[in-house]
Amino acid sequence: MITEPRTLPGFMELLPNEQILFEQMKQKIEKVYQRFGFLPLDTPILELSEILLAKAGGETEKQIYRFEKGDTDISMRFDLTVPLAKYVAKNYGNLSFPFRRYQIGKVYRGEKAQKGRFREFYQCDIDIIGDGELGIINDAEIPSVIYQLIKELGFDDFTIRINNRKILNGLFEEIEQKENSVAIMRIIDKIDKIGKEAVKEELQTLGVAEKSIDQIINFITITGTNDEKLQSLQNLGIANEMFQTGLAELTEVVKYIRVFGVPDTNFSVDLTIARGLDYYTGTVYETFLNNYRELGSVCSGGRYENLAEYYTDKKLPGVGISIGLTRLFYKLNELELIKAEKHSMADILIVPMTENMDKPIELASSLRKLDINTEVYLNDKKLKAKMKYADKLKIPYVLVIGDDEITNNQVRVKNMETGEETQVNLIAEEIKAIMKK
Repeated sequence: MITEPRTLPGFMELLPNEQILFEQMKQKIEKVYQRFGFLPLDTPILELSEILLAKAGGETEKQIYRFEKGDTDISMRFDLTVPLAKYVAKNYGNLSFPFRRYQIGKVYRGEKAQKGRFREFYQCDIDIIGDGELGIINDAEIPSVIYQLIKELGFDDFTIRINNRKILNGLFEEIEQKENSVAIMRIIDKIDKIGKEAVKEELQTLGVAEKSIDQIINFITITGTNDEKLQSLQNLGIANEMFQTGLAELTEVVKYIRVFGVPDTNFSVDLTIARGLDYYTGTVYETFLNNYRELGSVCSGGRYENLAEYYTDKKLPGVGISIGLTRLFYKLNELELIKAEKHSMADILIVPMTENMDKPIELASSLRKLDINTEVYLNDKKLKAKMKYADKLKIPYVLVIGDDEITNNQVRVKNMETGEETQVNLIAEEIKAIMKK
């Protein structure tokens, strides 16, 4: 019997032209990370369950793929942060701090598979980890990485939204709502989706007093330029120490974001950002493509006080961001904001029309040494079929080599886009010279 070929729900497979485009996106992200001096890291997909579950709980733990092999209890990583925490704690004595790492790899979550959400997906993370302390200026560098990253992916109209969790926590202490802070932040985090009035209703249901609700709404609806928002926060006259610390940090971050070269048109203080309620402790980020808000945040993260508290008694504060590359690619491709035009990795196809394969193969080797991606059509087909192959894969150049070309030591190189043919000597350097790189 023949088994029907099918893929598990929530796992993405791409056609070759789409995979090439996906790899190009991944490489662009990696190059930006490297440009800022982040070091590459690769951790195992499989970890001991006691390591991955040290902090896990609730929905996260339910979504983990877990199994036993012999006497070993194993889990598949569900993010890249927990493995990073283990790695830093384990290799603390061999690392230089601040430790700046990037990692691009697959993670696994057994959540309900639906359109645009995956059980296996790539995350692209960077983190800066300090030993004992980490200056707030690091929080300002992260948006400059995001800025270059989104520009590199081909977008200009985007906004990096920034807040500081300490400001929110300080506000809740000031209005005596500290015990409800997590629930309140979950509600106000939805203001873009459900609107101000719905937020008020949910806060009332939570039991928050009318006066406190008004203070919260007035707070999160502060408008103006970045500097005007910071001044408005100062004008609130909230003396709470945590609030003032958060405001001072946010003010410094805004100052240095500009020094790092990010224009005000691409970042905004947004007091509704309240992500990572049980994890982030200071600066938080979310990034939106302004014309495609339906995508949600395409790059998010923030500051945390102690990365590896479950694995070491050393305090390791950090700041970082993550991009869900698989979901982002899927959405951009679905909206046709990116186009898979390249169907082959080859820059040139050598088409032998001779039984003497020595010269075509030797020429291909010479071109590859010149960093030209070269494919040789090795199957015995008619010339028309070979040209159709090149056209279907959109290979930019085709070189036909037969006995006459070998005898005369000259070949014609065809530009498949324009149809133009150029005659050159059968020398790799001359062939490279006429190719548009």
